[in-house]
Amino acid sequence: MERAVHDRGVWPTDMPIDRSEHELADWELLTDALVSALSSEGLMNVDELRRGIESMPPDEYERASYYERWLFSAETILVEKGVLAPGELDARLT
Repeated sequence: MERAVHDRGVWPTDMPIDRSEHELADWELLTDALVSALSSEGLMNVDELRRGIESMPPDEYERASYYERWLFSAETILVEKGVLAPGELDARLT
C-alpha cells in the first residue's frame, strides 16, 4: 500500500518535527480564527479540514507550513461547497 505524504509514520528520511514553542504570526492567528468561525457557522468541520489538507499535492504539502495547509484546505472546501468561486481569493488578493 502506497503511503500518502501526510502519513508520516516511520519514514526513515523524515526530519524530526520541530515541537518548540514559537509566537504565531498575525496571519496564523487569523487563519485559526477563520477556521473556527467556519466551523461555528457549519460551513466546515474538522473532518473536512483534514480531508482538504490530505488532498494537497505532495510537493505543496511538503513546502507548506501548518497554517498554510489550513488555508489551502479552507479554500478548497469553500470552493467545493460553492461559497467561493474558483480563483476568487486570488483575484481579490491581486
